[in-house]
Amino acid sequence: MTNLEKAKNELYRTNASLVVIYADGECKTYYQNRIKDIKEILQKDRNALKGAVIADKVIGKVASSILTIAGVKEIYADVMSKYAVPILEENSIKYEYKNLVDYIQNNDKTGMCPMENKYKEENDINKIYQEMLNL
Repeated sequence: MTNLEKAKNELYRTNASLVVIYADGECKTYYQNRIKDIKEILQKDRNALKGAVIADKVIGKVASSILTIAGVKEIYADVMSKYAVPILEENSIKYEYKNLVDYIQNNDKTGMCPMENKYKEENDINKIYQEMLNL
């Protein structure tokens, strides 16, 4: 079983929002919504996700940008937006998804996620990374 399969299985088994298999093989589950866990991991250690394998409930453009800059090597998403795909492809990050959607919805499911909407036309993923992590 690959690390991506392990992370995916753990995501569903634990009903976590995020599963990270770190480069050293350690597997951790996280339960906050949106990108809170990713931000906290990287604010503690900017290199923490280098070489990691990620399984997440939702990956949009912002998350894919941050994870790309952070050095993640593989990503699985239960839901992935079409805005995330080009970033992952341009940076040769292996990815899989269960459902591909036009965009990530806001919490009320009445429209686009504010962060996805804000950055949908932004081509500089370093800018997204810097702004979202307040670095």
